Amino acid sequence: MTETTQPSIVIATRESRLALWQAEHVKSLLEGLGCTVKLLGMTTQGDQILDRSLSKVGGKGLFVKELEVALQEGHADIAVHSLKDVPMDMPEGFELACVMEREDPRDAWVSPQYARLEDLPHGAVVGTSSLRRTVLLRALRPDLKIEPLRGNLDTRLRKLDEGMYAGIVLAAAGLKRLGLSERIRHIFETSEMLPAAGQGALGIEICSNRPDLRALLAPLADSVSWQRVAAERAVSRAMGGSCSMPLAAHATIEGGVLKLQAAWGDPDGAATLVTAAEDVTAQDLAGAEALGLRVAQALQRDGAH
Repeated sequence: MTETTQPSIVIATRESRLALWQAEHVKSLLEGLGCTVKLLGMTTQGDQILDRSLSKVGGKGLFVKELEVALQEGHADIAVHSLKDVPMDMPEGFELACVMEREDPRDAWVSPQYARLEDLPHGAVVGTSSLRRTVLLRALRPDLKIEPLRGNLDTRLRKLDEGMYAGIVLAAAGLKRLGLSERIRHIFETSEMLPAAGQGALGIEICSNRPDLRALLAPLADSVSWQRVAAERAVSRAMGGSCSMPLAAHATIEGGVLKLQAAWGDPDGAATLVTAAEDVTAQDLAGAEALGLRVAQALQRDGAH
């Protein structure tokens, strides 16, 4: 890629409405840098398996494998991901080249009838397939009946509107990105419901042998968001990093200090929630990852496994 030629980039993306919004967002930013950009829409295994929880059928990697094959075979140059869906350890030959400025990382309460979780009647049905959300919901309301909820954002909202649930919990970021903020009845503060590692952040994956792309994507990176996400993902990686983990991790940077909170729970509610928090002067990704490891060790000392 020389300075005299206009770089031509193909973006691999899932074909859900939210994934396409994310890819179009990156496309417009790259076009602003002078690139010619095309999208390569793909259906992943994670999009096809809708009758079972991800934790039972292979975890987060089901949403990225096909995109990585497209990168490997040269059909695409970059893949745009919601970082919440990306496994904690990248496969050999791939790397996270960029973490962009983060949208709201918090969870949203969506319900046609009930303004807040505390308004639900005893034993009401709430939809989520996230073990993390299940654990945190049970900590707030042990009486609720938590039922699985799979599918893309539009599918989940349709199931809610059909009356299958009294309410559902979704990432606020996805609703905001698709212009669906009016569906949000309440955004959970992180003190109520700690987000998932990387929630609300977009990451761009490349093959490791493409330093030209690494340089091209550098202007799109947000160092504050990247440090926060690196700390969160490091907790998850140290704990085993799978979709079947009831783990929450959320980092902030305030006044030059990187603060990281994490929580671990028992999906069956047999054990109490284990929480940990640490902070460090914000410097670089290595420091953020070291903080994540420290928080994971604190969780493990207190009984998380």
